[in-house]
Amino acid sequence: MANSNIATGLTPRRHRNGAPFVGPLRKYYVPASDATALFIGDPVIIAGTGDDRGVPAVTRASVGGRITGVVVGIANDPAVPASNDMMELGYRAASTEGYVLVCDDPTVLYEIQEDSDTSTLAKTSIGLNADIIIAAGSTYTRRSGVMLDSSTAATTATLALRIVELEQRPDNEIGTTAKWLVAINLPTETGAAGSTGV
Repeated sequence: MANSNIATGLTPRRHRNGAPFVGPLRKYYVPASDATALFIGDPVIIAGTGDDRGVPAVTRASVGGRITGVVVGIANDPAVPASNDMMELGYRAASTEGYVLVCDDPTVLYEIQEDSDTSTLAKTSIGLNADIIIAAGSTYTRRSGVMLDSSTAATTATLALRIVELEQRPDNEIGTTAKWLVAINLPTETGAAGSTGV
C-alpha cells in the first residue's frame, strides 16, 4: 500500500518515555512585523522579544536552525482584536499581530512526513539526524507544509531533527512519503547544541 502524500508539518504524538502527549502548551506572541504566516505544525523559534506584557515572541524556524517548539493552535487574546479573526481563520496570517499555542517541551516526539525528493529514508536511517524543508502552509487545511528533508539524513550534530522510528500504523510503511517520529535535535529550551546521530 502506498503512503499518502499529505504534508502536515510536525504533529506531537508522545513523549520519549512513551507517555502520551496531552499538553500542556504555552502561549507565544507574533508581532505584526512578522511577514510569515504560521500554520498548525510549523516549527518556531523564540524571537528574542515579546509583547508589552512580556509574553515571548516566536517566528517560524529556518532550515538549519534551532527550534523552540511547534505551533499546535491559535490563541485568542482580548488585548489583540485581530486574534479573534485568526481563531476563525485557523492560522496566523502574515503581518497580523496575534498569539499561537506552542508545544515547547523538548521531550516530545513529533510525526512528520519525509519529502522523498531525491532519496527515501530506510530502516538504517533510524538514529540519524535530518533537517527540515520549509514549504508554505495551506490556507485550506490550515496545516504546515514543513517536511523532513530525507536527503539530509546523516550523523551531523547540527541537523534540526533526530529520526526515532517509523510512525506505527496500518497506513504507513517505509518508503516514499513515509511518516516518521522525530525528536527536536536542536532545541532552544535545553541549552543543548544538538547531538551526533548514530
